[in-house]
Amino acid sequence: MKVALFVPCYIDQFYPQVGIATLELLEKLSCEVHFPQGQTCCGQPLANSGMEEDARPIYEHFVQTFAGFTHIVAPSGSCVYHVRHHYDLLGDESEALAVRSQTYDLVEFLTDVLQVDQLAAQFPHRVGLHQSCHGLRGLRLGSASELMEPSFSKVRYLLGMVEGLELVQLDRIDECCGFGGTFAINEPAISTKMGKDRAADHQRNGADFITSNDMSCLMHLEGVIRRQKQPLQVIHLAEILNGVVR
Repeated sequence: MKVALFVPCYIDQFYPQVGIATLELLEKLSCEVHFPQGQTCCGQPLANSGMEEDARPIYEHFVQTFAGFTHIVAPSGSCVYHVRHHYDLLGDESEALAVRSQTYDLVEFLTDVLQVDQLAAQFPHRVGLHQSCHGLRGLRLGSASELMEPSFSKVRYLLGMVEGLELVQLDRIDECCGFGGTFAINEPAISTKMGKDRAADHQRNGADFITSNDMSCLMHLEGVIRRQKQPLQVIHLAEILNGVVR
């Protein structure tokens, strides 16, 4: 299957190993992966700051860069959600509609498109799952605790294929970490307190690692963990599924 890989800007700049793990994982699953060199940011930071009209050229560039690919995959629920739900600013132009509908978070691409049922991965550690708001409530990668609905989780399904991984049970299974992009800048005290609460939940329940499909959440939690000198590490889901052993 021909796949275009979109690597979000913060992963490109700060966590390139996540992009590499995503590439390697897709190739292991027999995907023909292309990396369009002209790709840039999806425009989410500007839009989150109330300047969505200023982000229009970025949206248009994204569409031009990825037009023609039937599957566009990114290791980021928040970026994928933004492309799908905020690019309506571009109207009903056919290429924009196609790109919006064909952009997938890595988790849903693995479960819904490739329908993966086994993985050659080992990770012999106790892991806490942080479910990002965009992925959980936006892309519906799992059931939200505030809704009366059957329980499901596409992320847990994938982690269940990893040999040696023990998924710990948290007290608050889907609480926000407090990052929220520019929310962390505009409301730093609240954001920090929320991050501390999430990190404490993982530590209290014996996790060695915190994982998520959104590196932005993990970046926020990693900052909290380092400042508090907690014995926790963060690792993106793609790294675990690709078979990283630590």
